[in-house]
Amino acid sequence: MAIRKRGSGWQIDYFDPTGKRVRKSFAKKKDAEAELAKRVSLIAEKRYLDVKKDYTTTLDELLKKYEENFQDQAGFKNSKCHFIENFREYFGKDTRLDNIKYVELDTYRSYLKRKPTRHGSFRSPVTINREITCLHHILEKAKEWQMIERNPFDQGKSLLTKENNQRFRFLTEDEIPVLLRECSDYLRPIVDCAINTGMRRGEILSLQWDQIRNGFIYLTKTKTNEARQIPVNESLELLFADIKRSQGPGAKSVFTFTRGQHALKQPESQRERKGLALVVKPVRSITTGFIGALKRAGIEDFRFHDLRHTFASQLALRGASLKQIQELLGHKNITMTMRYAHLTQESKRDAVNLLNGITKRGGAVPVTKVSQNGKSVRHLSLTS
Repeated sequence: MAIRKRGSGWQIDYFDPTGKRVRKSFAKKKDAEAELAKRVSLIAEKRYLDVKKDYTTTLDELLKKYEENFQDQAGFKNSKCHFIENFREYFGKDTRLDNIKYVELDTYRSYLKRKPTRHGSFRSPVTINREITCLHHILEKAKEWQMIERNPFDQGKSLLTKENNQRFRFLTEDEIPVLLRECSDYLRPIVDCAINTGMRRGEILSLQWDQIRNGFIYLTKTKTNEARQIPVNESLELLFADIKRSQGPGAKSVFTFTRGQHALKQPESQRERKGLALVVKPVRSITTGFIGALKRAGIEDFRFHDLRHTFASQLALRGASLKQIQELLGHKNITMTMRYAHLTQESKRDAVNLLNGITKRGGAVPVTKVSQNGKSVRHLSLTS
């Protein structure tokens, strides 16, 4: 190990424990001496190889590995795959992971707040938090997979935006038939099912006939990864029977639509000549149809997920307990279900109000008097 004069500065020259020759220059001799002494000490204490590793993994390499491991995760195709493309575009796929700092993550969150969606609106705090949470998970896996030394999210405070969970929208009894009336033929059974079961959109669209048996709907692929069973009420039983008759034998998916309905307007000979055929396909997307139905029904500030709130709210208003609602919705704990607590209290208030007037003045009030022989006599007295 040596220190030598090199031009206007000083250079340290030594071999590390792996046999690699290391040379580094300094402006001042005292800085060179201090650094060399530190490295000599690290070598003597056998801690030299603990110095920071040179990580070279790119963002694209990490994202491909993440897709490979999590592509079968529930909801991946609906959201995470879009988030991943956003990350590639914003940070650059060839960017080294160790060059992504906390400040870039903070700036990305600000970018999401400013960037309008394809519908021209701004993202809600919930939507932003989902994307930031996804990015945090990806970089946390990079640390676990030894692609980076530490997750840059850990270098500052949380980047999650405070969410406003005060929004609580559900359909009233009067609104339900109005919406159903405006739904198209393929959409109405789906909305009907959502109101009667509280199932999520993905659970409904992926529903198969073999999941419906013995008066229950059996769900295995759920958001919480926990199976649950939903009883089929009389309304839903009639709905399923109608769908079954219209589909005929052999259908696997419950909710389907027929592609090529316009072909029915042409004579059979022309349909055969032109190769026009009716094809039954499972319903995969209902966004456009549902938005149209809401507009025709004049229902504002409503989303498909609010049908789940409608199911739970109407149960609460009819006296169902919070524990029953929790189990039917598949909530892991009662905290999520507590938003419906005020509705159960309202149903109790309505029940008690049935007694209004039972003790009003002028009614029959039981009175106890003592007779001449000393015995108690109970009779009704009309008061004014």
